[in-house]
Amino acid sequence: MKKIISFIAICAATTSAYAAPQLVRRSSNNAYRVTYDYTDKAKNGWYMTGRVGVSFLNFKNKYSESGVNVGDDKYSSESVFNAGLAVGHRFGHFVRADVEAGYIGNFTDKDEGFEYTLSVPYLMANVYYDFLNGIYIGVGAGAALPTMQLDGSVFVDNGNRKEREFGGIGGISLGFAHKMDDNIILDLRYRLAGITGVKHKRSYVHEDSTVHDVTVKTDFIMDNSISLGIRYEF
Repeated sequence: MKKIISFIAICAATTSAYAAPQLVRRSSNNAYRVTYDYTDKAKNGWYMTGRVGVSFLNFKNKYSESGVNVGDDKYSSESVFNAGLAVGHRFGHFVRADVEAGYIGNFTDKDEGFEYTLSVPYLMANVYYDFLNGIYIGVGAGAALPTMQLDGSVFVDNGNRKEREFGGIGGISLGFAHKMDDNIILDLRYRLAGITGVKHKRSYVHEDSTVHDVTVKTDFIMDNSISLGIRYEF
C-alpha cells in the first residue's frame, strides 16, 4: 500500500512539473529548479483622496451702523463639518503633491433678531513629505470663497441675503497614513489653516421704525481641522 501511495505521489509531482514548465525545471544533475512567475502591478504615481472631518473655527464678528462700531462677537472652537476631494501625484518615494477642493461649514448663530451663517468653499494646492514610519507633514495655499448669509424678519432687502468674497487660504498639516493594501491607504490628518474673512451689509428696521444699514464683518478665520481620508493610489 505504501508503495502504491509513493508511486501516486511521484506521478503527481512529475505531472505537475511537466504541466508547468515555466515554474518547475529539471537541471542537468537531475535536480528540480523552481522559479516564481510573480508580476507586481506597476503604479503610475497618481492618487485620489476623499476625506471628511470636523473643523474648529475661531474668529470675531464686528457690527457697525453708518461706519460706527456697535459691538463685537468672539467665537472660539466652534465645530462644523468639513469635507474634501483631492487629486495628486507622487514624485519618488517621499514627496507628493495634490490639488484639493473642499468645504467648511455651516456655522450658524442667532442673535439680535437675525440669523448669521458662515461657510467656506476652497481650492488648495498641497505638498507633502512622507516619512518611512507613516507620518507625513505638508504645507498648502490656495483660494477661498468665505460666504456669509444674514436672515431675519428685521431685514427689508430680502434679495441680498448672501455675500461672498474671494480670498485666500493657507495651512500646515501633520498626518499619519496606514497602508490597507497595495492601493488603499487610510489617512488621518490634522491641519491648521488661516482664511480671509468676509463682510456683508443689509438694511433693517430699527426699533423706532426707521430703516438703518448694518454691516457685519467677519475677521480672519482660524481653522483647526481633523479629518479621516481614504487614498487610492493608481
